Amino acid sequence: MKKFTTKKSRKKGPVRAKKVSYDGIDFASGLEKYMYIALKKNKLFDMYEGEVFQLIEGFTFENTSIEKQGNGKGDYTNRGEKKVQGIKYTPDFSSYDYVIETKGRANERFPMVWKLFKKWMTDNKDTRSIYKPSNQITCEETIRIILEKRNS
Repeated sequence: MKKFTTKKSRKKGPVRAKKVSYDGIDFASGLEKYMYIALKKNKLFDMYEGEVFQLIEGFTFENTSIEKQGNGKGDYTNRGEKKVQGIKYTPDFSSYDYVIETKGRANERFPMVWKLFKKWMTDNKDTRSIYKPSNQITCEETIRIILEKRNS
C-alpha cells in the first residue's frame, strides 16, 4: 500500500517583516537594521527615513466614479467628485550622494512607486545613485560601491 505524504506548502500572500528597535530607531525590518549598522560602521550613515518625495501631487477628481472602497468593501457608490491624495515615497536611507531602499520582498505597490521615484529623480535632475539591496550580501555590496565612489 502506497503511503501518501502531504507536501508543506510555502506561505502565499504578503510578507510581514518584523519591526526591530536599535540605537533608539524603530526599523521596519531586520534588513533595515543590518543596513544601518553597516552604514554606521563605515561612517556613511546620514539619515533614516529623513526625506519624503512627493511623486505625484494630489488633485481633485471632478467626474463621477462608481466603485467600492479600495479594499473592495462598502457600497458600490459614487466615490468621485473629491480630492485624491498624492503619492509620496520615503526611502530608508539617504545622503548627499545616495538613496537606499532595503527591500527583502516587495509588496504590490512598490515596483510602481520605485519607477515613479526614478522618474522624479530624472525630472528633478537629482544625480544621487540609488540602491535597492535585498539581502545582507547586497547590503555589503552597496557599502563597497558607495565607498569606492567616494574614494575615487
